[in-house]
Amino acid sequence: MMQFSSNQVAVVTGASSGVGKAVAFAFAAEGASLAIAGRDLETLLAVAREMPAGAGEVKCYVADLTNDADLAAFTAQVLADFGRVDFLVHCAALLMRARLDVATLADFDLQYACNVRAPFAITQKFLPSLLEHQGGVIFINSSAGLGAKPDMGQYAATKHALKAIADGLRQEVAASGLRVLSIFLGRTATPMQAALCESEGKSYDPTLYIQPADVAQSILATLCLPRSAEITDLTLRPTR
Repeated sequence: MMQFSSNQVAVVTGASSGVGKAVAFAFAAEGASLAIAGRDLETLLAVAREMPAGAGEVKCYVADLTNDADLAAFTAQVLADFGRVDFLVHCAALLMRARLDVATLADFDLQYACNVRAPFAITQKFLPSLLEHQGGVIFINSSAGLGAKPDMGQYAATKHALKAIADGLRQEVAASGLRVLSIFLGRTATPMQAALCESEGKSYDPTLYIQPADVAQSILATLCLPRSAEITDLTLRPTR
């Protein structure tokens, strides 16, 4: 796999659990330093304590990504602490199921703030450093970003918008060497999936779904490509 140096910094949002936690571990195992963000400090500190050997410096940042003040403070503090960002992985997301006739605008606004506006704002703040170091921006998207299903219109709309942000950014920075990847995940063994199964009245068996560690390894595999090639969109589905 790819080896990083400890002065290379990967920022991972939604790092408290699921895909975000697995991605943070994967970068750490390859020697990168980590800026991990989430909503609960104790959970983030526990993740930091579990980091594999060989990791560079690991710092935790508590931030509500739907809050502009938190976003500004988080991005500014990462740059103050590390002085650079090489890789940015957007894993944080909110999902709320509802039919259009009963869905609330408040829920739609909250999903938009977390799933679209926050990745846009964070990428914008870190973009100069990402461009300077020719790193990568990875948007953890969803199969909902390719096609909507019943009761998922709001969530799917935000994931379609996230794809548009990634696609536009990729074309804007194409000549710079900065890689931009969207990963469209099918059902993945995460706390979000457990909650979704509960809302559907189904039992949750994590062995039936994509494993977060497999998502993380897929990201590192794309970064191993020579500079003459780039993977722009990756769709993962559970095999069972």
